Amino acid sequence: MSDQSGEGHSEGAGHGQLPDPRDYVSDGMILIGASHAGREIVPETIELALANRHGLVTGATGTGKTVTLQVLAEGFSAAGVPVFAADIKGDLSGIAATGSPKPHLVQRAEEIGLSRYGNTSFPVAFWDIFGELGHPVRATIQGMGPLLLSRLMELTEPQEGVLNIAFRWAEDQREDGDKNMEIVDLKDLRAVIDEMGQRASELRSKYGNVAPQTVGVIQRRLLVLEEQGADKFFGEPALDIQDFIKLSPDGRGMVNILSAEKLMNTPRLYSTFLLWMLSELFAKLPEVGDLDKPKLVFLFDEAHLLFNEAPKAVLDQIERVTRLIRSKGVGVYYVTQSPADVPDRVSAQLGNRIQHALRAFTPREQKAIRAAATTFRANPSLDTERVIQELKVGEALVSFLHNKGEPSMVQRALIRPPMSRVGPLKPDERKGVMEKDSQNRKKYKDLVDRVSAFERLNEKSTAVGQVKDKLRSFGNLFRLNRS
Repeated sequence: MSDQSGEGHSEGAGHGQLPDPRDYVSDGMILIGASHAGREIVPETIELALANRHGLVTGATGTGKTVTLQVLAEGFSAAGVPVFAADIKGDLSGIAATGSPKPHLVQRAEEIGLSRYGNTSFPVAFWDIFGELGHPVRATIQGMGPLLLSRLMELTEPQEGVLNIAFRWAEDQREDGDKNMEIVDLKDLRAVIDEMGQRASELRSKYGNVAPQTVGVIQRRLLVLEEQGADKFFGEPALDIQDFIKLSPDGRGMVNILSAEKLMNTPRLYSTFLLWMLSELFAKLPEVGDLDKPKLVFLFDEAHLLFNEAPKAVLDQIERVTRLIRSKGVGVYYVTQSPADVPDRVSAQLGNRIQHALRAFTPREQKAIRAAATTFRANPSLDTERVIQELKVGEALVSFLHNKGEPSMVQRALIRPPMSRVGPLKPDERKGVMEKDSQNRKKYKDLVDRVSAFERLNEKSTAVGQVKDKLRSFGNLFRLNRS
């Protein structure tokens, strides 16, 4: 165990000792809580080498899932693993502040045998699609692609077909030498869709039918996206996914927190954004095989939104990314109310499980509890179905992968108390954290609006632009003839 203290440690906390987060990491495992076998206290840990086998955290509202998320983020950070987490209510921001030794937290530490419980803060970077409570997060329309964009816009199959044509047509223009025909933001896409509508008869033979009604529907959906604030998300500089995979100077993993209180007002944008992030990680990170610990852990809160009304193509992509991203060194932990929120083909990939209490007021909820109980490796000394309904706040049924990937028998455990603050940061505290993060602030603060499809199509509509376009076409023809 390390005796060095990381930044933000608080003397005199807990039992009067200087806390070190790395005391919660031992022999390649991070401490999540403890169960009891008779009078013996048994630590419940996640093995870092198997943390990229993903996980599932479930439980009814108010049963302690947010604190469990905080404990997971603290543990991975202490082990030198960067973390990404969406903060739905603002409470998770408290991980950036030193906690306080409140009596019930000290009591919990004693109940699970923590002799060196203390309080500290963790290194945090705040992010926000709207650029208000964190550094702006942006993506380009081109980078998101037609599949996810169609889901975001709730397009039908024929409408998605026209969107695919728009992307293909713009790509063909770039291949023909018009390098500025990139679809970066919403105004670029609107301009391209409008151009498709005007040239529908000309383009039909090569690309297929582009109905004026479909063009109108897509334009209206783009207006809706703008009203929801998506225009702040689409643009440049686009997020470099490597900026989430950083360590603090003392070797702890950065905890990247997406402020999602406002974003949750548009749940389709929230879920599509997080799926885009997963897809970016999968596409851009190299294959690394099995590592001693993950390169990044992704905590996906309100995960049911990802699967609600998702078409088969999107579900296929979610399953594929979840199944294969472990080889990129990324662990994904879905967080939702019931295990039934996650389709079986995705749930089968989630090896590390934490189940908080569920309530059984309706036949549907009773069925969900029975299903949840069957997802665990049985423990002869536990009636899993009954215990799920009896769990108190901060208690959970846990089963983690160990050895060569075998799930442990389900145990009734107490989740350890967080070292950081339980509850949100104050606005001035958040502002202070953001100001210290000068590298990300400098890189992402200002929107860059360079020449792209909107500007090029506007230019083409002028007399000068038409001449330039003809000259470019003539040049392409000349090069083709010479070759």
